[in-house]
Amino acid sequence: MIEELKRDYAGLQGSIESRLDEFSAAWYCGTDESIFREMVFCLLTPQSKARSCWAAVERMRECDLITAGTSTQISRELKGVRFHYTKARRVVEARSHLNGLKARIASFESPRVAREWLVANINGMSYKEASHFLRNIGMGQDLAILDRHILKNLVRLGVIQEIPSSISPRKYLDIEEKMRRFCTREKIPMDHLDMLLWCRETGEIFK
Repeated sequence: MIEELKRDYAGLQGSIESRLDEFSAAWYCGTDESIFREMVFCLLTPQSKARSCWAAVERMRECDLITAGTSTQISRELKGVRFHYTKARRVVEARSHLNGLKARIASFESPRVAREWLVANINGMSYKEASHFLRNIGMGQDLAILDRHILKNLVRLGVIQEIPSSISPRKYLDIEEKMRRFCTREKIPMDHLDMLLWCRETGEIFK
């Protein structure tokens, strides 16, 4: 399994690096609003397909709803997104952090500290969503995005014994550390491994 993983990585490494470079560029060239769009995307993704969530973000952007729409207006654009009423309300709540968002995130001493702030202050952001958001703005090099695809593959790779029925913050950090040690041992950066496993499951390198 590990040798197969390494063969896949050799073939996909260049594409993964290009995608991660795009995420980093999104931070350096980004505004509060563009960074907030990534936050909105990550708030929409739990139990929903990434493509459907990004399509919803694009529809909201075109209609100027991300920064000004009501929860009712936003919910109408969340086609294909589960729990759209709840998630629409969370987008509106998160908007209170829009102004100065980039400076706020830049002020933290590390992505791990930024993640703790996101989990504590953004309704709907667990460690998974906060890690996903930080990765998508170029700050997830050392953070794990423990969705079902990643957990299933970590079991296959022998990193963990089973997929937990629920993940407490303590359990999340424990699995993340095991994944981090695996990445160090196999010489595959953490954010690269996430993209690699996602691609193996879905057939594409996306967000």
